[in-house]
Amino acid sequence: MPKHLQREIENLKKMVLSLGARVESSVRDAIRSLVERDGELARRVIEEDFEIDHAEVLVEEECLKILALHQPVAIDLRFIVAVLKINNDLERVGDLAVNIAERSVFLSNQPPVDIDFDFAGMANQARRMLKRSLDALVNLSVDDAHQVCADDDDIDAMNRQMYLRVREAIRDNPDRIESLIHLLSASRHLERIADHATNIAEDVIYMIEGEIVRHKTEDYK
Repeated sequence: MPKHLQREIENLKKMVLSLGARVESSVRDAIRSLVERDGELARRVIEEDFEIDHAEVLVEEECLKILALHQPVAIDLRFIVAVLKINNDLERVGDLAVNIAERSVFLSNQPPVDIDFDFAGMANQARRMLKRSLDALVNLSVDDAHQVCADDDDIDAMNRQMYLRVREAIRDNPDRIESLIHLLSASRHLERIADHATNIAEDVIYMIEGEIVRHKTEDYK
């Protein structure tokens, strides 16, 4: 690999990992704001989203610049294609963190809702999947990437359980329907974060092995 290309790819890796760290922090704070009913923290997540959007644009511009100047091939090309896709997923995860924070702002001003569901457990599972997908990228670990893909079913099951719990709670507490719908929406956003973590993991597998594993869910069961 030419030295110029190697240097620019290393810089690109640092940029996408920095974006990943920002997104992880945003998700963590959004979840904490919801669990702890901290409206001020939620508002900070919303206000700081522009930093994630700006970083995502810079990563995309860097990818396009490398493609235009160096015309990379083989694994270098796969790396840049994967980063372009991962970059988009990370920006979407940032948006979902904002969506959770918006639910948190509303709920922080309402009486607490008592619902038989381990929301914190679901949130931690989604966060672990996001972290592991980024670890897979850092360490070029196919094993970590496959584990993220395998864990996605657990989050889907939790989201279905949340739906059932909210449906029961609405029947028993019709006066709290708005708060309950906000909680269900937050659960759905967590499920979507897990989906994006899975997308990142699949792109890492593609980058390392050159194999497109989307839709091959039977491999993870």
